[in-house]
Amino acid sequence: MFRKIEISHRTIIFAVLVLLSLGFLYLVRDIILELFVALILMTILEPMVGSLSKIKIPRAVSVLITYIVVIGLLGGVVALLVPTIVDQTTSFINALPVYLSNIGITQDLSSQVVKGFLTSFGTAPGEIFQFTFSIFNNLLAIITVLVFAFYMLVARDRLEDSLGFFFGEEKKKELGVILDKLEKRMGGWARGELILMFTIGLGVYIGLKLIGIPFALPLSILSGILEIVPFLGPIMSAVPAVLIGFGISPITGLGVAALYFLVHQIENYVLVPKVMEKSVGVSPIIILIALAVGARLAGMVGAIISVPTVIAAQILVKEYLIKD
Repeated sequence: MFRKIEISHRTIIFAVLVLLSLGFLYLVRDIILELFVALILMTILEPMVGSLSKIKIPRAVSVLITYIVVIGLLGGVVALLVPTIVDQTTSFINALPVYLSNIGITQDLSSQVVKGFLTSFGTAPGEIFQFTFSIFNNLLAIITVLVFAFYMLVARDRLEDSLGFFFGEEKKKELGVILDKLEKRMGGWARGELILMFTIGLGVYIGLKLIGIPFALPLSILSGILEIVPFLGPIMSAVPAVLIGFGISPITGLGVAALYFLVHQIENYVLVPKVMEKSVGVSPIIILIALAVGARLAGMVGAIISVPTVIAAQILVKEYLIKD
């Protein structure tokens, strides 16, 4: 015998509103992503802005000075490094058959590897139109993120009052505490990761130059970038350098392997505890999974924001589901 199930009008309306809300969030997902990236940028720059504000510089001027300094430094570094990276990468492609043959790979096979590598660029001219639009869209996204972060930094002191206006005075303090925790944890992680990436890249660069490995700059930049990937990052960054080392001589190859091992031992036992101060509190396995999922869902941007997303989720879960 069938039982009659009654669904109230309120339940139907609620379900429809939920579906409409989800649809709306899907439509504005790009804007939400840009706001989240702007929040991460705000947490990175807030200490410098706060320091300038403490010496009686108006907050808007402090944010503007911070932007000029950071963008100027990044622009200068890019202008200095890009020509060298392009030159060394070209030299690496030309010298690749020699290194491959030195470690036992036949000349024919090495030539095919190089040819395949070069052929991968062959479709580029046919995709210039699409690539141009992609660059344009990315540029707009970057400008949007910078504008969002600028206004977030300027309005940071008044943000709790704005929260009180939208969510009521009772929720104002609670949301303010959560925002402070997000800012501290996410900002600490982001600044710490940047310091670690720079330190590892610099250490690898100095070591490779002392050993006499060519292409030290792109190899060290690769090491710095892959620093964000736990466990696998150091191994992935070491492989090309070690192959080049063995392509020169067995002693050089062993020296390069020892260099990478030493640098990452210093990182694990000295730099990470000091720089991160154990404030992130996220398991390396969780970070690895988050990076993989983020990269699958949103490419490079997804990988970049995956760890801050986990940190934010961890804080929210602790605040609302696992209260002491």
